[in-house]
Amino acid sequence: MANVSAATVTAAQNGDRLALEKVLSSVEDLIHGLARRILVNPEDAREATQEILIQILTKLSTFRNESAFSTWAYQVAVRYLVKAKKLRDRDLGLTFEVFAADLETGLVADPPEAPDQALLLNELRVSCTMAMLLCLSLDLRLAYVLGDVLELDHLEASKILELTPATFRKRLSRARAGVEGFTSRHCGLVASEAKCSCPRRLPAAINGGRVQAGVYPNSAESHIGYVQARQQIDAVVDDLKTLKLQHSVPAHACPDDIRTRLRRILSPEL
Repeated sequence: MANVSAATVTAAQNGDRLALEKVLSSVEDLIHGLARRILVNPEDAREATQEILIQILTKLSTFRNESAFSTWAYQVAVRYLVKAKKLRDRDLGLTFEVFAADLETGLVADPPEAPDQALLLNELRVSCTMAMLLCLSLDLRLAYVLGDVLELDHLEASKILELTPATFRKRLSRARAGVEGFTSRHCGLVASEAKCSCPRRLPAAINGGRVQAGVYPNSAESHIGYVQARQQIDAVVDDLKTLKLQHSVPAHACPDDIRTRLRRILSPEL
């Protein structure tokens, strides 16, 4: 999403309703995309997105045009995500070791084909790709999502996280090592010798309620399916496969009901 102009932000700061809507529209998808990749759980991300967007509206007067508006909005979002105790309390404390053990439980060597096999495999692929980032601590997860998933310039990412560029690069390096090490050992989409693959894992995921036919909260917005994602990952060299896997997760646009609710805050007479 392109940044809004300084004139539009100034008009919004002066109370222009249409300008406020433009300002909000410019960052809604960015904020929800960040919340989904950091929190993973759709309902937690919805709750966070709404509260962050309200904070952006209420703090708008503090924006001084010292950075791109989106950079400032991301800063507001990160501060919320770091400080929201109710979100931290829901942290599962997942580690790569625990996640790997879970993935390798109930694998089926020659799995039967399930109804809606293609859709279920894609939901499992996207869900697992997102969930593995929960194995990173929050500070490393933020660095990885901003730096490698959203591919922000490192100077911008360090500004958002309020870190020196050197500290940001160290965190990103540690996060990459964790994610790449895990996927190269345990993800069949990245490493052919890995025990786990989506088809072998699917029966256990269905039985455990991890995926369900007709319910695709993580992959519904995906523009590619499981087979296409696998082909794209196979086509890149080894050290880029993990990055390709993470980039094959959909962007997750801001839900329409949140947009509507915020418009009602701006224009309660409507």
